[in-house]
Amino acid sequence: MSLPATKRRSPVQERSQETVQRVLAAASALLASGVTVEALTTAQIATAAGLSVGGLYRFFPDKQAIVDAIAVHHMELFQEQMAGRMMLAIPPDPSAFLGAIIDGFVAYLEANPDFRILAFGAPGGGRYVSRPTRETFGGSSVLEAIREFVGEMYEIELSEDFGFRLRLVTEIGDRLLAYAFEQTAPDERAHIVAEAKSLLTSYLFAQP
Repeated sequence: MSLPATKRRSPVQERSQETVQRVLAAASALLASGVTVEALTTAQIATAAGLSVGGLYRFFPDKQAIVDAIAVHHMELFQEQMAGRMMLAIPPDPSAFLGAIIDGFVAYLEANPDFRILAFGAPGGGRYVSRPTRETFGGSSVLEAIREFVGEMYEIELSEDFGFRLRLVTEIGDRLLAYAFEQTAPDERAHIVAEAKSLLTSYLFAQP
């Protein structure tokens, strides 16, 4: 039985999606190789992706749009990975759950230097992912996923106060992880991450 036409992608759509992925992969590879975000140009990305600059602009209006698309792609992959892990072994309590999320995110950042650079920037520098993208995808979507999971799996009351604390935990955690990745010594980074987990879980799940 054939699928309805609305379920299929046309050859043009398929080629467009493939081109978008080539652009993102090319930009990620350049960043991972040591090219700074400031030095990265759309001409470099287009060449690495096998496109003309005009061809690249058919899909992305500027470099910032490419940066944001890479970050969103990574966040989607990270959430998929964590969802798969949680289904295989659900943490025994909410503190262990939040700790697993933090550990998983740290491991993902370490394995994907392009995402780490975009998410936290160079030590002492600014962020490269636009604020609207961070708030819309990295903020609200992650918050909602955590909120729903802990409410369902650990029977935590999803009160307005809990939602406020979760927002603070997300913001504070973001800054603590950025600080952790400024450290060049792996032991110092691990120490900061461990303290961050203790601080954040104690605050979020503190009994009233």
